[in-house]
Amino acid sequence: MLRVGTLNIWNRLGPWEERLSAIRAGVLAEDLDVLCLQEVVSLDGFDQAALVAEGFDYHVAHGRHSEARLPIGNALLSRYPILQREVFDLPTGGTIERRSVLFALLDAPFGRLPVFVTHLNWRLDEGHVREQQVRFLADLVRDQCRDESMFPPVCAGDFNAEPDSDEVRYLRGLTSLGAPQRVYFTDAFGAAGEGPGVTFSRRNPFAAQVHEPDRRIDYIFVRGQDERFRGAPLSARVAFDSPVDGVFPSDHFGVVAALHVP
Repeated sequence: MLRVGTLNIWNRLGPWEERLSAIRAGVLAEDLDVLCLQEVVSLDGFDQAALVAEGFDYHVAHGRHSEARLPIGNALLSRYPILQREVFDLPTGGTIERRSVLFALLDAPFGRLPVFVTHLNWRLDEGHVREQQVRFLADLVRDQCRDESMFPPVCAGDFNAEPDSDEVRYLRGLTSLGAPQRVYFTDAFGAAGEGPGVTFSRRNPFAAQVHEPDRRIDYIFVRGQDERFRGAPLSARVAFDSPVDGVFPSDHFGVVAALHVP
């Protein structure tokens, strides 16, 4: 079984030191093999991914858009050695956002494990940009993972889109978005989770302050179907969703999923 998690850590906003303790408490409780992080600050003398990983024996990779205006990007914590790491710029769609995809190839005991960590444009009315970004992501996964001996690619992060949005429906194989053919990724929570799976919730005071609706926008996807059922979601749930000493870990809740390893 492969345990994967994802969490947008909300960079340094709010009471960072208290939030770091809450995030680390969640990492300890979840005992994850791979943790995908978004909104991670990395600069000289300050590395949020390293702070989260400290003492947990994780390998760490991170990266951001080549023209990022701020030192904020994506990161990955892995129990397995990192064989390869690359960062790819996402389409901007003419916006000022500079988003990216972090790709890491992991040396897992069951084979090479490709993981893609991303964070799409956030504005509610920028679904047209996210559509460009998910098409780019799907093409990137195809190009990087042509070797079928690899474990099915895992794509995780903050997609800023609800399950019935065209951008998420595209990944789930329900629309082509004008592409010549469709793709298919299994939404781990959609396949093996229960309930609405809200990850941006007004129950969280950090999220409530922006007055946006409750919704599920954080995902763990696995490209499928695999003939050996590798990567099939066994369970999935919302995580990092409770306060520690009165402080929530982030403005987002996270998602964790258990994936089948034959």
